[in-house]
Amino acid sequence: MLPHVVIERAETGDQGTFGRLYAPGGFRRYTGELPDRGNAPNVSRILAGKYRAEWTYSPRFRRFMYILLGTAPRTGIRAHSANFMGDDMKGYRRQLNGCLALGERLGWMDGQKALLLSAPAVREFEMSMDRQPFYLEIVNA
Repeated sequence: MLPHVVIERAETGDQGTFGRLYAPGGFRRYTGELPDRGNAPNVSRILAGKYRAEWTYSPRFRRFMYILLGTAPRTGIRAHSANFMGDDMKGYRRQLNGCLALGERLGWMDGQKALLLSAPAVREFEMSMDRQPFYLEIVNA
C-alpha cells in the first residue's frame, strides 16, 4: 500500500494558494500553488482530489522529481521549489505554471506573500519519501 500525503489548502487569493502538507513520519511543510483559475493550464492550481505521485526524470528541470498522475487534461504537474505563486496578470510574481511548491515557512518577499526556504523543503520531502511513489490528496479548507 502506498503512503498517503495530504495537502490542506488554507487560503487562496491573487498572491497564490497556500496550505500545509502532512506526510508520514510527522513530516510537515507549507505549500504554495497558483490561485484558483478554473484548472486552466499554466495559470491555475489543480483541482482538489487524490493523485498518484511518481519519481520520474524531468527533461525541463534536468533532474528527477515527483510528478502527479491523473491530472488530465493537464500534464506535467511537478513538485518543485518556488517562492512566488501569484497571478501575473494582476501584477504579482510567479515561478509556477500549475505545479506545487513546498517551503519551510510562509512570509513576504518584495511585498508579496511567498514560500520561504523552498529548495531545502523540497529536498527534505524527497528524502523523507525515499523517492518512492505515494498518493497525494489535496483538500480545500
